[in-house]
Amino acid sequence: KSLHAAAKLIRPGTFYRDVGNDIHLEAVKNGCSVVTTFGGHGVGELFHGPPTIPHYRKNKAVGIMKPGHVFTIEPMLNLGGNGGDRTWPDDWTAVTPTGARSAQFEHTFLVTQDGFEVLTARPGTDRFSMPEYDPAMFQR
Repeated sequence: KSLHAAAKLIRPGTFYRDVGNDIHLEAVKNGCSVVTTFGGHGVGELFHGPPTIPHYRKNKAVGIMKPGHVFTIEPMLNLGGNGGDRTWPDDWTAVTPTGARSAQFEHTFLVTQDGFEVLTARPGTDRFSMPEYDPAMFQR
Protein backbone atom coordinates (compact mmCIF):
# COMPACT_ATOMS: atom_id res chain seq x y z
CA LYS A 1 0.00 0.00 0.00
CA SER A 2 2.93 2.36 0.57
CA LEU A 3 4.03 1.98 -3.04
CA HIS A 4 0.46 2.67 -4.20
CA ALA A 5 0.28 5.77 -2.00
CA ALA A 6 3.52 7.07 -3.49
CA ALA A 7 2.40 6.36 -7.07
CA LYS A 8 -0.68 8.53 -6.58
CA LEU A 9 1.66 11.53 -6.27
CA ILE A 10 3.57 10.96 -9.51
CA ARG A 11 2.83 13.77 -11.94
CA PRO A 12 4.54 16.94 -13.13
CA GLY A 13 4.97 19.47 -10.35
CA THR A 14 5.21 17.07 -7.39
CA PHE A 15 8.17 17.62 -5.08
CA TYR A 16 10.28 14.48 -4.71
CA ARG A 17 10.39 15.05 -0.95
CA ASP A 18 6.60 14.59 -0.72
CA VAL A 19 6.81 10.92 -1.74
CA GLY A 20 8.36 9.93 1.60
CA ASN A 21 5.56 11.51 3.61
CA ASP A 22 2.87 9.33 2.01
CA ILE A 23 4.99 6.17 2.23
CA HIS A 24 5.61 6.82 5.93
CA LEU A 25 1.95 7.50 6.71
CA GLU A 26 0.77 4.32 4.98
CA ALA A 27 3.48 2.23 6.68
CA VAL A 28 2.64 3.48 10.18
CA LYS A 29 -1.09 3.01 9.56
CA ASN A 30 -0.34 -0.67 8.91
CA GLY A 31 1.97 -1.28 11.88
CA CYS A 32 5.24 -0.92 9.97
CA SER A 33 8.24 1.37 9.91
CA VAL A 34 10.24 2.67 6.96
CA VAL A 35 13.89 1.63 6.61
CA THR A 36 15.59 4.98 5.98
CA THR A 37 18.84 3.52 4.63
CA PHE A 38 17.29 2.69 1.26
CA GLY A 39 15.33 4.83 -1.16
CA GLY A 40 14.36 5.41 -4.73
CA HIS A 41 16.70 6.75 -7.37
CA GLY A 42 16.86 8.06 -10.87
CA VAL A 43 17.43 5.77 -13.83
CA GLY A 44 19.33 7.24 -16.74
CA GLU A 45 22.94 7.36 -17.85
CA LEU A 46 23.75 6.33 -14.27
CA PHE A 47 21.56 3.53 -12.93
CA HIS A 48 21.55 4.83 -9.36
CA GLY A 49 21.65 8.48 -10.33
CA PRO A 50 19.67 11.53 -9.34
CA PRO A 51 17.12 12.20 -8.14
CA THR A 52 17.46 10.56 -4.74
CA ILE A 53 13.98 9.80 -3.40
CA PRO A 54 13.88 9.17 0.36
CA HIS A 55 10.95 7.05 1.50
CA TYR A 56 10.60 8.64 4.94
CA ARG A 57 8.89 11.78 6.15
CA LYS A 58 10.59 15.11 6.80
CA ASN A 59 13.33 14.40 4.26
CA LYS A 60 15.22 17.09 2.41
CA ALA A 61 15.09 15.67 -1.12
CA VAL A 62 15.44 18.30 -3.83
CA GLY A 63 13.73 18.51 -7.16
CA ILE A 64 10.34 18.56 -8.80
CA MET A 65 8.92 15.86 -11.08
CA LYS A 66 8.85 16.78 -14.75
CA PRO A 67 7.75 14.88 -17.86
CA GLY A 68 10.50 12.52 -18.97
CA HIS A 69 11.93 11.87 -15.49
CA VAL A 70 12.54 8.16 -14.85
CA PHE A 71 13.01 6.87 -11.30
CA THR A 72 12.26 4.06 -8.90
CA ILE A 73 10.12 4.00 -5.81
CA GLU A 74 11.09 1.03 -3.67
CA PRO A 75 10.05 1.29 -0.03
CA MET A 76 11.51 -1.20 2.42
CA LEU A 77 9.26 -1.67 5.44
CA ASN A 78 9.86 -3.46 8.72
CA LEU A 79 7.05 -4.93 10.80
CA GLY A 80 6.81 -2.89 14.00
CA GLY A 81 8.32 0.41 15.04
CA ASN A 82 12.02 -0.23 14.39
CA GLY A 83 13.10 0.96 10.93
CA GLY A 84 16.71 -0.05 11.44
CA ASP A 85 18.70 -2.45 9.33
CA ARG A 86 22.04 -4.26 9.18
CA THR A 87 23.96 -5.51 6.19
CA TRP A 88 25.49 -8.98 6.10
CA PRO A 89 29.18 -9.45 5.23
CA ASP A 90 28.19 -10.10 1.60
CA ASP A 91 27.56 -6.31 1.41
CA TRP A 92 24.17 -6.97 -0.21
CA THR A 93 21.77 -8.73 2.15
CA ALA A 94 19.91 -6.36 4.48
CA VAL A 95 18.18 -7.64 7.62
CA THR A 96 16.39 -6.08 10.55
CA PRO A 97 18.40 -5.74 13.76
CA THR A 98 15.54 -7.31 15.75
CA GLY A 99 14.75 -10.25 13.48
CA ALA A 100 11.38 -8.73 12.56
CA ARG A 101 9.90 -9.44 9.16
CA SER A 102 10.71 -6.97 6.41
CA ALA A 103 9.59 -6.49 2.82
CA GLN A 104 10.67 -4.43 -0.16
CA PHE A 105 9.05 -3.99 -3.56
CA GLU A 106 9.75 -1.56 -6.35
CA HIS A 107 8.61 -0.18 -9.65
CA THR A 108 10.28 2.11 -12.15
CA PHE A 109 8.18 5.06 -13.27
CA LEU A 110 8.24 7.53 -16.13
CA VAL A 111 6.63 10.90 -15.44
CA THR A 112 4.25 11.72 -18.33
CA GLN A 113 2.50 14.99 -19.20
CA ASP A 114 -0.45 14.13 -16.97
CA GLY A 115 0.69 11.34 -14.65
CA PHE A 116 2.96 8.34 -14.96
CA GLU A 117 3.75 5.13 -16.79
CA VAL A 118 4.89 2.04 -14.87
CA LEU A 119 7.91 0.88 -16.87
CA THR A 120 8.17 -2.35 -14.84
CA ALA A 121 4.50 -3.31 -15.17
CA ARG A 122 3.75 -6.98 -15.80
CA PRO A 123 2.89 -7.83 -19.42
CA GLY A 124 -0.81 -7.51 -20.06
CA THR A 125 -1.44 -4.99 -17.26
CA ASP A 126 -2.30 -1.30 -17.50
CA ARG A 127 1.00 0.60 -17.60
CA PHE A 128 -0.69 3.87 -16.62
CA SER A 129 -2.01 2.84 -13.21
CA MET A 130 -0.86 0.75 -10.28
CA PRO A 131 -2.57 -2.66 -10.14
CA GLU A 132 -4.55 -3.56 -7.07
CA TYR A 133 -2.85 -6.11 -4.84
CA ASP A 134 -3.85 -9.64 -5.80
CA PRO A 135 -2.26 -12.39 -3.64
CA ALA A 136 -2.94 -14.95 -6.38
CA MET A 137 -0.37 -13.19 -8.60
CA PHE A 138 2.34 -14.22 -6.15
CA GLN A 139 1.43 -17.87 -5.76
CA ARG A 140 3.42 -20.57 -7.53
